[in-house]
Amino acid sequence: MAVPSTQRALLITEIGQPLTIVTDRPIPQPGPNQIQIKVSIAGPNPHDQLSRDIGLFVEDAIPAAITNDVVGTVTALGSNVTTFSIGDQVFGQSSFEKDSPQNGSQEYCVLDSAFTAKIPAGVSADEAATLPVNASTSAISLFDGANLAIPAPWTPAATTFDYAAQSLLIIGGGTSCGKFGVQLAALAGIGTIVVVGGPEAELRSYGATHVLSRHLTYEDTLAQIRAIVHDDLLYAYDTANPPEGQILAINALSSSARGRFARLLPIGPVDESKIDAGVKEVGFELCDVHGSCHGHGELTAGFWERLPGWLSEGKIRPGRFEIDDGGLDADRWNKLLDRYRDYEPVIKTHFHF
Repeated sequence: MAVPSTQRALLITEIGQPLTIVTDRPIPQPGPNQIQIKVSIAGPNPHDQLSRDIGLFVEDAIPAAITNDVVGTVTALGSNVTTFSIGDQVFGQSSFEKDSPQNGSQEYCVLDSAFTAKIPAGVSADEAATLPVNASTSAISLFDGANLAIPAPWTPAATTFDYAAQSLLIIGGGTSCGKFGVQLAALAGIGTIVVVGGPEAELRSYGATHVLSRHLTYEDTLAQIRAIVHDDLLYAYDTANPPEGQILAINALSSSARGRFARLLPIGPVDESKIDAGVKEVGFELCDVHGSCHGHGELTAGFWERLPGWLSEGKIRPGRFEIDDGGLDADRWNKLLDRYRDYEPVIKTHFHF
């Protein structure tokens, strides 16, 4: 089927206003290392609500498409692309670049081939669509040198790193990033994986060694964490809390060796008056995570190369999702983003085109 020159798209046309439909958006053409796809599934995430309402990532590039979890069928290949063919069913993380030719709220988009993969046999398109942003974000959080800096298990540094001797604390085990963080830590062979919050049986099936209730008091939770990791914790990852809630992970870090704390909500400073004296004295690295594959190309290209195999082998399991057959229906998209805005419980929603 011939690809037309223009398309329908849902766009941010004014910050703070609902998404609107346009019918004449030019269809982007792939660069040398890109593929063009006809979008079949687009899966908004919480940050897409912030893009619409406060201009996150897009404030200087209106009108803008949104959504970085994308699934579709390859319709054109860049001149350097040899790993895909026309007609392949693929999933990928679109770029956060401001002119948004890659984002999913449009009928066609382009994706960088390095951060795209064929959907493996036995994995549904919707299962694949749960992975691009959240699984990549956890890989970047754990393995990128600017974040927790645990050697990625597919790199040469892995041969001399004692994963089994390490402990990792994950706050927010009920989040998608928390669940993928547990799976990636287990895949790497981390010996002690302590998780706060989330469904215990599910998290243990992913590889968590300890799961603590998020309903305990701060003092009880910290005491339980320290009873498990003692004063040896060097790696903590908070997937859920704003700065006022991040003290738990920080104070669980070692007071005798400098640890690292990665957070997904870097929306302000941590209250240093609440940091325990021992942790404050030795210090810690505060790592603000941005889960863009394009900003961590060498690491994430290796991750995407291996991701289909991990899915096929069951080493990485997809997340939960709901299907909305509304396609590019502006009202349905805006209602979903409103639910994120209003802090309502949301199961990851996939719009089918």
